[in-house]
Amino acid sequence: MNKKKILFLSPYPFGKAPSQRLKFEQYYPYFEEAGFELETSSFIDEAFWKVIYQPGNLLGKISGTLRGYLRRFFDVLRLRQYDIVYIHLWVTPLGPPFFEWLIKKLAKKIVYDIDDMIYLNNSSARFIDKIKGRNKPISLMKSADAVIVCSPFLQKFVQQYNQNVTTILATYNTETTQPKQHQNKEITTIGWTGTHSTLKYLSIVADALVELSKTRNIEFLVICNAPYHHEGITVRNITWSAANETADLKQIDIGLYPLEKEEWVLGKSGNKALAYMNLGIPCIATDFGTNSLVIKEGEDGFLVDNTKEAWYERLVYLVDHTEERARIGKNARQAVVDKFSVEANKNTYLSVLSSLSS
Repeated sequence: MNKKKILFLSPYPFGKAPSQRLKFEQYYPYFEEAGFELETSSFIDEAFWKVIYQPGNLLGKISGTLRGYLRRFFDVLRLRQYDIVYIHLWVTPLGPPFFEWLIKKLAKKIVYDIDDMIYLNNSSARFIDKIKGRNKPISLMKSADAVIVCSPFLQKFVQQYNQNVTTILATYNTETTQPKQHQNKEITTIGWTGTHSTLKYLSIVADALVELSKTRNIEFLVICNAPYHHEGITVRNITWSAANETADLKQIDIGLYPLEKEEWVLGKSGNKALAYMNLGIPCIATDFGTNSLVIKEGEDGFLVDNTKEAWYERLVYLVDHTEERARIGKNARQAVVDKFSVEANKNTYLSVLSSLSS
């Protein structure tokens, strides 16, 4: 029997971006086991990835963009070789949906995987933000044979254009990671992980951490691609790396997931909370969006309003009660195993692909 061939068109190189590696990329072995033959083509190559989020190097960014468009041109020429084209976020980043239209005309079947509400208008004054193709996602929603989203709020939006929608949140391979063991420590490590673009959310918890620092022996560990500093808080910065991600996260005793209550957040998959929970780390998160679907209040984490008092109350409780950190962390890990693991979700992915390949 001939294997069904899938071409993955992704923005980022394989294994680099959370929206890819914590979703469909980690299922490749299961797809292959089920009889699919896979090929990935990323718009951003390894050389472009090294400079794209760094200041300056305009020539490198322009040449990287041109290489991406050239790669997509050749991708279009060979589309008929594949039974399914799996598109993540967009085909090309700028301008009108020209390449998306070509793929609609030439592809046999299309799966569209959208993470975050990238179709929302951006008020940024940056030139690059003004020329991004915000209407590309809508075009892909309409033309896809199946759509995969990362939150029920995003699913509701997509259903205006396409009824064949499946929600799959971020997932973790619980067979390759083990939870941390909570012990009494002289210094309690409160932690946060994210990117430079989400550092702004730490302003939500800063006052509570300053207040807590006055009476408790704590440090604030920030795992990010940019440093964080705040007067009145002992901050330890670690530069995020894929190789050290699990070991770095295990240094955290209490994980924080603050978010503004804004429309953009409704497209998030609860990934940060799940990253902590997967390792048995109790999470305190803003009670908004997908967080309430991931966390059961008081059982495997805490959901709070964005007030200094609410964050402080949960923080001081977990700092003072090691046994509660252990209990909640154990429940959190089990929740990931049961509902948000690769093993628990592999058949959902496979059912989408199989429905288009019969």
